[in-house]
Amino acid sequence: MKFHRPVRARSQIQIIPLIDILLILLIFFVVTTSFKKPRDVLRIELPTVKEIQSDQVGDTRSVIAVDAVGNITLDSLAVPEGLLESYLAAFQKQNPGRKLELEADKRLPLERLLQIWDSLTKAGISIKEVPARIIGPK
Repeated sequence: MKFHRPVRARSQIQIIPLIDILLILLIFFVVTTSFKKPRDVLRIELPTVKEIQSDQVGDTRSVIAVDAVGNITLDSLAVPEGLLESYLAAFQKQNPGRKLELEADKRLPLERLLQIWDSLTKAGISIKEVPARIIGPK
C-alpha cells in the first residue's frame, strides 16, 4: 500500500535581494569610514634668551646650579642627593633677604627639574621668585 506523501517544496532564500542589501551596506561603510593618518611626534624646543651686556647691575642672586647628570651646587657648595630641601632651609635662615636663581643644564631630565622645584616649595620658597636660566651646550 502506498501512501500519498505531499512533496515538500524546499524553502529557498532569495539571493538577489540579499546581494542588494550587502552592496548598500558596503557602500555605506566605505563612505562613512574615516581613515586614520599616522601622526608625527611634535618636538618642542623652548626658546632660549642670549645674555645681553648691560650697564645696569641687577640684584645679585645666589645660584642653584644643576648639571646634566643632576649634581646640584648651591653657591658653589655641593649639595648631596636628597638634601636640597634642608640646605635651602638653612640657606634661608643664614641669608634671609637673599634671592635665588636656578641655572640648569639643557640636557637635565624634566623629572629632576621638577624635584628641585618641589624642594624649593617645601623649603618655603615660591617658584615664581626663582627665575630659571637654561644653559645650552658650550
